[in-house]
Amino acid sequence: MSIALISGSAGLIGSEAVRYFAAKGMHVIGIDNDMRKYFFGPEASTEWMRQHLEATIATYQHYSIDIRDQTSIFDVFRRCGKDIRLVVHTAAQPSHDWAAREPLTDFSVNATGTQILLEATRQFCPEAPFIFTSTNKVYGDSPNSLPLVEQETRWEIEKSHKYASKGITEEQSIDHSMHSVFGASKVAADVMVQEYGRYFGLRTACFRAGCLTGPNHSGSQLHGFLAYLLRCNVTGTPYKVFGYKGKQVRDNLHSSDLIRAFDMFFQSPRSGEVYNIGGGRHSNCSMLEAIAMCEKVSGRKMKWEYASANRAGDHIWWISDFAKFQSHYPEYELRYDCEAILREMHDRNQERWRGLSRVAQA
Repeated sequence: MSIALISGSAGLIGSEAVRYFAAKGMHVIGIDNDMRKYFFGPEASTEWMRQHLEATIATYQHYSIDIRDQTSIFDVFRRCGKDIRLVVHTAAQPSHDWAAREPLTDFSVNATGTQILLEATRQFCPEAPFIFTSTNKVYGDSPNSLPLVEQETRWEIEKSHKYASKGITEEQSIDHSMHSVFGASKVAADVMVQEYGRYFGLRTACFRAGCLTGPNHSGSQLHGFLAYLLRCNVTGTPYKVFGYKGKQVRDNLHSSDLIRAFDMFFQSPRSGEVYNIGGGRHSNCSMLEAIAMCEKVSGRKMKWEYASANRAGDHIWWISDFAKFQSHYPEYELRYDCEAILREMHDRNQERWRGLSRVAQA
């Protein structure tokens, strides 16, 4: 039996990975205890996706286990042993703001949980590639020192800068910056994933992603930029923009584009790699531009307000240069841009979002 073990399996990236690798003929073990509901409330629960995966994928086996539970995690790995051919780690506490409320919980999930999965891989299936969903927040606010120019709807980097054509590379320093508590816990996990590759020889990769999104995102106010923005537009819920005049720029990567990158690494793994991954110059927008796109896609005006204080450690401008990954895997190309992502999310979710809104108002 060929097993793919996926943590956070009912979340956006995890569920995309479940479907993808099951379709390739692998048996999939999913580990997810719906902590997203604890982090962000019932509207962000991934229970609906867990039920959908169990109902539609015959080769999917779900375990409602906390990744910090070393005994239970090791038991799963021990039972499956070397049948585990791939580990995809997507489980996390993903919010700046939430991390500041419970720093110990944030660190234990993001850092300690990651190390438990790494050690289980080392002990029970050391040949399996270990793919970690990291974040561009490991760079802290150092990108804010880049030479940025204010334009009508966005901040943009000076045309003469080396990042202007493709975006920010892995050469950007992760030191001497404010990361937020969340960013710091992800740095700890990111560096440990690298170390298990370099020190122990595991085949590991950190994919430092920008905004990840797609139709299966259980977006909430504290996490899930495009999904939550469009949901607010569809349901008439007011949205708050924090700082930078609404001109802060993010690249946005569709979950299926990320999973194809994971698969390429799985097919030809390396040790201790770090890759910036995101929408790049192909798929990026500012807050103001995203609001305009939501209005175009839905045909509804957006209710939104502005708060001048930006989030601590937040980026003004982030566009990922994923040329390093493409240099290792030249066939990789993106299939989605921001507007295509929004149209797909709108087509698949508008009725579900309205239903959630009615329940919340009841």
